[in-house]
Amino acid sequence: MMESIILLIVSIINVIHDKIEQVLESMGFHFADKDLHFWIIGLIGIVIFIVVQVMFKIISRWSITVISLIYTFTVLLVFVFAIEIEQKVTGRGVMDFGDAASGIYGFIAFFAVYLCLRLIGLFFKKLFFGRTNSDKKGMHIKG
Repeated sequence: MMESIILLIVSIINVIHDKIEQVLESMGFHFADKDLHFWIIGLIGIVIFIVVQVMFKIISRWSITVISLIYTFTVLLVFVFAIEIEQKVTGRGVMDFGDAASGIYGFIAFFAVYLCLRLIGLFFKKLFFGRTNSDKKGMHIKG
């Protein structure tokens, strides 16, 4: 299953690559493959960066934890799929989408436990010590 998904993605990327080359050649541009990668990946990267920058600035108003979660989840996705591809290339194990999904589910389960423990800790901190630091933000004492 995972191999067919990867082959589908590769096929789509190849079609897009060919279309970009055709459009550029019709406009009179002739890029070597490395030049094409430089410009296309560079442009895609800067667009993604700008979107992520704006999104993270908005999210950071609520919690840095959310940004950490998004970053960790993204790194884990790359890591999990790299492991599965490595298994296919080396023949050590079976490349399986279920394995990748299982690894991601493991992270989600462990993160849920972490989140529960953190919420319990905040609850007891508030119960025994009054307001938490997040409650004090924006509060002003009028004298």
